[in-house]
Amino acid sequence: MCIYEQLQALNIELPPVRTPAAAYAPYAQTGQLVFISGHTASKNGQPWTGKLGKTMDTAEGQQAARAVAIDLMGTLQAAVGGDLNKVKRIVKLMSLVNSTEDFTEQHLVTNGASELLAQVFGPDKGAHARSAFGVAQVPRGACVEIELIAEVE
Repeated sequence: MCIYEQLQALNIELPPVRTPAAAYAPYAQTGQLVFISGHTASKNGQPWTGKLGKTMDTAEGQQAARAVAIDLMGTLQAAVGGDLNKVKRIVKLMSLVNSTEDFTEQHLVTNGASELLAQVFGPDKGAHARSAFGVAQVPRGACVEIELIAEVE
């Protein structure tokens, strides 16, 4: 199944690139690598705020990370000229999870993004290296921020 058929089967419509909230570009390419700037979780057009281990549980954090992955794919689509079929591989994710100091399931929260990317791009192109960190705060109070690196044609 091609990427767009998979997105349709999952009832996912990719959003346009969001305007950066500060002084940075939404993506940059060097050679065959595209670096997608960190995207924070949003819900209904507003920051998806919360702190894992205090106001949110792991399952809700996974939903937020999944939402971030959808936004990342929208930006990646723009970076590759509108065709995600040009993506050879998702190389790496880095996830920052707004969490209490005793919350230890950042890796499980980030699975919300990783599992969706593997589902959309397939097990070969979607499998990636990853880091997941617990942090004291994420911009605008968002619960999760994720950046992505992809290899493209």
